[in-house]
This record gives sequence, C-alpha cells and structure tokens, in this order.
Amino acid sequence: MKKIIETIKNIWRIEDLRTRILITLLFVAIYRFGSFIVLPGIAPDRLAQLQQQTSEGLMSLLNMFSGGAFSNASIFALGIMPYISASIVIQLLAIAVPYFQKMQREGESGRRKINQYTRWLTIAILVFQAPTYLINLKAQTAGSGAFLVGDGFGFMLSSTIILAAGSMFILWLGERITDKGIGNGVSLIIMIGIIARLPVAIGQEFVTALSGAEGGGLIKFLFEIIALLAVMALAIVLVKATRKVPVQYAKRVEGNRAVGGARQYIPLKLFAANVMPIIFAQAIMFIPLTLAQATAKSGSWAMSQFLDHTSVLYNLVFVILIIAFTYFYTAITLNPVQMAEDMKRNNGFIPGVKPGKPTADYLDNVMSHITLPGSLFIALIAIMPAFAGIFGVKQEFAQFFGGTSLLILVGVVLDTLQQIESHLLVRHYDGLLNSGHTRTRSTNVAAY
Repeated sequence: MKKIIETIKNIWRIEDLRTRILITLLFVAIYRFGSFIVLPGIAPDRLAQLQQQTSEGLMSLLNMFSGGAFSNASIFALGIMPYISASIVIQLLAIAVPYFQKMQREGESGRRKINQYTRWLTIAILVFQAPTYLINLKAQTAGSGAFLVGDGFGFMLSSTIILAAGSMFILWLGERITDKGIGNGVSLIIMIGIIARLPVAIGQEFVTALSGAEGGGLIKFLFEIIALLAVMALAIVLVKATRKVPVQYAKRVEGNRAVGGARQYIPLKLFAANVMPIIFAQAIMFIPLTLAQATAKSGSWAMSQFLDHTSVLYNLVFVILIIAFTYFYTAITLNPVQMAEDMKRNNGFIPGVKPGKPTADYLDNVMSHITLPGSLFIALIAIMPAFAGIFGVKQEFAQFFGGTSLLILVGVVLDTLQQIESHLLVRHYDGLLNSGHTRTRSTNVAAY
C-alpha cells in the first residue's frame, strides 16, 4: 500500500503524465455522459422490452461493449464496434489484396491511407447498422408509446445520422486519448464500456443473494467475488508471463562475422490473435439461437444443447471453434515469408537455419507449436463463464469470469500501466510493475 501511495505521488509530480491522465479521464467522462443521452423523440422510461432483449445472447455482448448505451437507445448506442469491424475487414484485405499489401509497405503514408479507408468503411457499416438498430428498437417497443414523435421516414433519417455521428465521435475521442492521453484510446473505450456494466451486474447478483434462505445467498455471493478476483489474478499472471515469447534469436552480421552482443528476440506471441477467435466463435455459436428464434423451433436435443451456454456440447464446439479460429487468424496476420525476408534484408539470421525459405518454414513450424497452448488458454478463459453459470451465477455477472470481457480488461489494464511505468522510469521513479521483462514490452497494444 505504501508503494502504491508513493507511486501515485510520483505520477502527480510529473506534469506531462499528470496532464495525460487528466485528459484521459475527461474524455472518458464525456463518453460515459453521452451513453445516457437518449435519441431525440424516444421516451427513456418505455424501453423495458429493449433492456430485456439485451440481457442475454448476442445483444448482451453488444450492450456490454457499448457500456449500456445500446439498451438505453443512446446517441452512442452503436459504440465503437462498427470501427472494430471495419478494422478487421481492412486487416483481412491487407493479407489478400495486393493493393492493400502495397499500402502497408509504404510506411507512414500507407498507414494514413489505410486509416482513411477504415473510416470510410466504418461509415458504410454505420449506414447499414443504424437503420437495423432502429427497426429492432421499433419492434421491441411496439405499443409502448416509446416513439414520442412517430417512427416515420424523418425520424429514421435523423436518428441514423445521429447514431452514425455518435459512433464517429467516439472514434474521435479514442484517437484523442491515444494522441494526448494515456494508453490506446479505442481499447480504453471498450474497457470502460465493459467496466460500466460491472457495478450493475454485481448489484443484481447481490440482490439475488439477499433473497437466499437463511443468509446462504450472501455466503455464496462472497465466494463468487473471491472467485472473480482469483480468476482475474490468474489471467493477469498468465498474460504477463506469456504475451511475448522469445522463441528463437537472430544476430546482426557484418560480412561473415556475427556481431557479439547483438542478439535480438523474434517477437512471436502466444496470443497473436488476441480476443478475435472468441469473437468469431461467439458469432458462429449465436447462429443456432437466431435460427431457433426465427423458426420458433427449439425442441430437439441438439438445439436445446446449443441454446444452453452451460451444456457440454455447446462448450465442446465452442472450444473447437476457438482453436480453429486461432490458427486461422494467426496464419493470416503473421506472414512467415515476410518475416524471413525482413530478417534477411536487415542482415539477420537464425543460427543453424538457412536464410529464405528454410527460415520461413522454421518460423511457420514454431508458430504452429506455440499457437496450440495459446489457443487452449484462450479457450479455457472463454468457457469460464459457463462454469460460473453451472454454480448458479447470473449470466450478466458470469460474463466477467472469462471470455472477451476478461481478456480485454486484463490486456488494456496491463498496457495502460506499462505506459505509466515507462513515463516513471524515464524520470527515474519506481513504477507499478515489478518484473523486469514487463517493462521491456511494447506498449499501445489494441485489444482487438
């Protein structure tokens, strides 16, 4: 505790760091304030059906990432997710389309072009997604009188513009946090949206515990809190220990002579795909739920198993999909051939391996081996909410025991602490992180 207090004092002494943290808090406050501003013409007290819809399933995930703005029919209802979707599409295009591959190799100018294309694609997604959200809002609030000014073309057009502008404003806030604040702005906004739902989930779980007979519910609630803290601590330890793995080393060379002391680690990771495999797998697992809702048929054993997120079949398929998507996403984002070419261009080599294709094959083999334990760990984290559900934890609270939310929370918190740590170390202050290898990792890592 004494060290934490001293570290906070050191942070406050550094004017630049203090300013960055205050700017970050200001932008986060603006984002949270906007999450409660309801679309013009909508009665906020008549959205009970929409809030019920977002309490489970895919809608619950979307609502969590938006910090509750989705269920509030807020101007920020669509959140930052359209931009993330556009970023994923552009990343895939950069792998498959030569035009985008060329832009990636153009350095800073190419990066600016890619960012511009990402923004335009985000707007295109919003133009489609905003009317879809409004149609769903209309269906969920039918007969409740939520639309105070009607739901005609004028309302749909103006609300689409407001929703699209709200999402782009959130993106602007994220970029300003990255430039003038601390941490990766987009990742921080996602994390704040997730954290914003935590007090509500804990409150609901506590109310449920109070209804337990003879105080047994409160004891169970305390065990749940302890279990949540233990899972978070385990995730932090494992992610810190295995985020970047020194699989093999390379040496710079001058002529035919290796330069002593110039050893460099190849930046291969156990978690190169981050949370993307869980997101992809969740999207696939929501298909049976969508089909069941569309056809009103969920009587078969297989369908009932897929509709129950705590069932053995559901979680077995979920784990298989996560492992498969981890290999797929790693394969399309980490190019061994390009890595081998970069090493050769920079006069690097792997001892005992010839440059060129043998190096690429070696790197591909290493990545295949380290991807398996990484995918298994991600799969374990992903099914932790199912174990929480088996022990009677409500779904809203169980989401924080694992899955995308836990990995994002852990990753963003560690990356933000790293940036604060680097500011402190530059000025010869002790930081918050103890392990030396933690301080040498790169910062500003996105959560997606």
